[in-house]
Amino acid sequence: MSTPTPTRAVTPGGNWAKHYGLTPDTLNEAAPSTVIPRTLWWNPAWFSVAAAIALSLIGIATIRLTEDADTLGIWKKQLIFTAVGVIACAICAMPSPRTWRYLAYPSMIGAIVLLLFVLVPFVPHEIVRPRNGARRWINLVITDFQPSEAAKIVLVLALANYLRYRKNYRTLRGLLVPFLIMLVPMGLILVEPDLGTAMLFGPVLFAMLLAAGAKLKHLFTIAGLGVVTVSVIATISVLAAQQKPPAYPILEKHQVERLQGLVNQIRGDRRQADTINYQAFKAMTIIGSGGFLGLGPERSRLIIRTQHLPEDHNDMVFSVVVNRWGFVGATMMIGLYVVYLIGLVMTAATTMNPFGRLVCVGFAAIIASQMIVNIGMNIGLLPITGMTLPFVSYGGSSLVATFAMTGIALAIALRPPGYFARPSFEFDGERESLERVEYLR
Repeated sequence: MSTPTPTRAVTPGGNWAKHYGLTPDTLNEAAPSTVIPRTLWWNPAWFSVAAAIALSLIGIATIRLTEDADTLGIWKKQLIFTAVGVIACAICAMPSPRTWRYLAYPSMIGAIVLLLFVLVPFVPHEIVRPRNGARRWINLVITDFQPSEAAKIVLVLALANYLRYRKNYRTLRGLLVPFLIMLVPMGLILVEPDLGTAMLFGPVLFAMLLAAGAKLKHLFTIAGLGVVTVSVIATISVLAAQQKPPAYPILEKHQVERLQGLVNQIRGDRRQADTINYQAFKAMTIIGSGGFLGLGPERSRLIIRTQHLPEDHNDMVFSVVVNRWGFVGATMMIGLYVVYLIGLVMTAATTMNPFGRLVCVGFAAIIASQMIVNIGMNIGLLPITGMTLPFVSYGGSSLVATFAMTGIALAIALRPPGYFARPSFEFDGERESLERVEYLR
């Protein structure tokens, strides 16, 4: 019996599939060939893995500079979180893309249940720990778990599963279902409240719809309406807050103050430098003192401690990076993010799996949006929203979640669709057998 000879790969919708009258739903049942599964060990997703590890090491070194009596030893915790993240990356790389597709909707339901759980008011504080009026974390004894971090991943999986073979999103009405899929977890996260995480969902949906083939005129129309709506809400909120007595009909008081502070900050008005703009001005001061090449470790640690920057190990960690390693170091760190994104984009461009392509685009949109927002609020161009810097900021849930995304992307790159081959010859006089095709591993 001869050995099957691999032929070129065939994708749904190609000439071969049309010749046999096959669709993606019937391909597995009727194709007169078999698949030779393969593992593509050398793939662009390894660029993302390497960049993720490098960024995490930068984060550990930076967090160590910020330690004081209240945060002593957190760099060791971050080191443990990094190790757990790498293990999570390896575990997430093991299942095939088909398995992740099957898990998309059940995982979405589970994430929504957890988001609802943290909002239940009678849950004991020993389980759900409120911080600064926000209910976002579930106490796991050894660490805290933030369901919104998992919700980002499962949202991408659910959207990719829905969009992979559909065409109705090319109409304006067909965009309704993807928006509803996004709005459910986004609305629950806003109630926590966690404006920073909720802000990510819009760019993710836009990028995935664009990659899926939605019409640009529809997407830009909706994006324009969104910008106008946000502008109107911000204007009404600021004007209402200036009345006597002040009113807050839409946004919370601290959110309105952040908007007012940003406007004054851009104007160069320092009257709120010791109140609402304290964190922003301290961050920019620390960034400015870093210069072009940065400072030595001891001098940098001294400046960071004397400036008393809130959340210097978390949301404002970028300012510490610039202070320690200067403009050159910050540019190199941004370069690592570019390498990470290139790995995801190249994986999306080279895979023939539509689900995997959309997943990689969604993950790239998450990382890019977080990086841009975090750096923007550190340098005073965006309001401070509590957005972490991926892989660098302190936090177990965020770090493990981003490594899990990297692992899923690696799973997609490792297992491209198999090569089709003709069935083997039978030499005992019987006719050739038709073996079932598995389109995806």
